[in-house]
Amino acid sequence: MKQKTEKNILIAFLLNLFFSIFEFIGGTFTGSVAIASDAIHDMGDALSIGISYFLEKLSKKKPDSQYTYGYVRYSVMGSFITTMILVVGSCLVIVNAILKIVNPVEIHYDGVLILAVIGVIVNFMAVYFTREDTSLNQKAVNLHMLEDVLGWIVVLVGALVMKFTHFYSLDPLLSIGVALFILWEALENFKKIVDLFLEKTPSGISVEALKKRILDVHGVLNVHHIHIWSMDGYHNYATMHVVRDEKATNVKEKVKEELKSFGISHTTIELEGSKEKCSEENCMVESPKIEKHHHKKGC
Repeated sequence: MKQKTEKNILIAFLLNLFFSIFEFIGGTFTGSVAIASDAIHDMGDALSIGISYFLEKLSKKKPDSQYTYGYVRYSVMGSFITTMILVVGSCLVIVNAILKIVNPVEIHYDGVLILAVIGVIVNFMAVYFTREDTSLNQKAVNLHMLEDVLGWIVVLVGALVMKFTHFYSLDPLLSIGVALFILWEALENFKKIVDLFLEKTPSGISVEALKKRILDVHGVLNVHHIHIWSMDGYHNYATMHVVRDEKATNVKEKVKEELKSFGISHTTIELEGSKEKCSEENCMVESPKIEKHHHKKGC
């Protein structure tokens, strides 16, 4: 799956790179400064996707003495770079569109229509290849490609309508709509990235529900000092202290099986006896179950 994600981003990079070169030639040929300028913008996009590809490839490296959890966060870094480019780019598109509403610019229809059709096809292919939600990095690249395909659809529809109506403000109005949509999606992706770096509990996992499930395991008296986080939004990790009945067996294995149902595959569990005193000062509040057995355990 990881190799497929890397390959998909590479395909998107190549498609965007070759199209930006084609677009620059087409813009020069049609005499459209707007298209030639957009070619430079797309070249910047290709560069950012190229960086995303490099970071995605780097994220596949196995753990070592410097990165004991592996390099997976480099993939998230790629997503951060691409997402920030989307946010800034969307804001610039909105500003530029407002300026065009104030001062409408005449469109070179025929040349623009041909380039728009090719632009929709090429960028739609890139969207298709990056459509699977396998990493935040690929999600950001997909959003980037979606921005381009929607942008070219706007150019195509706008050029057709303006050719017959001469309503030149339509193009910037449609551009603002697309930019606002992409900006909203990009900010949502940015929030996920921030949550990862702040090591927030992954969405969809309830700590209270998880505690209850673990306390139902035979031989478990209490569970505390629970920490749950994700490295990349897809692989979840957990550490915790589990107080067990000394007579119970296979408690750790049973707890790990329960954690798998929460999508947590990498766990570190410290087992404690019922009479042990936890040395950690910031462990979580004791469960009521420990009180039912009349065991008191300090933190």
